[in-house]
Amino acid sequence: MATAVRLRNPQTGVVKKGFFGFSWTSLFFGGLPAIIRGDIGTGLAVMLVTILTFGLAGVIWAFVYNKRYTHKLIETGYVIDDAPEVAAAARKSLGIVDAQNTSVAA
Repeated sequence: MATAVRLRNPQTGVVKKGFFGFSWTSLFFGGLPAIIRGDIGTGLAVMLVTILTFGLAGVIWAFVYNKRYTHKLIETGYVIDDAPEVAAAARKSLGIVDAQNTSVAA
C-alpha cells in the first residue's frame, strides 16, 4: 500500500503529497492517477500500453508509479517536509542518499 509523504518547494512554499509504495489506484485505474496529478502525457501513454499488453503493463506500472512521481517532484525542487519517521521511511524507499533530498539514487 502507498504511503503519503508531504513535500514542500522551498522557493515557492507550495506543498504537495508525494507517495511511495505500491499504487492500488494505478493498478485499478491505469494511467488515470497520473492524469489527475497533471502528468497527462505519461497517463495517456500508460493507458495505451496497458491496453496493448492486455493489462500486464498496468500491473508493472502499479509497482513503479508512486516512486517515479515522487522522484519527479524532488527533481523539480521539492524537499521532504514530514514527520521524522515518515521522512526516514520515504528516503529509504525512494533511495534518497542525502538528508537534503538533492541526490536521488538511480
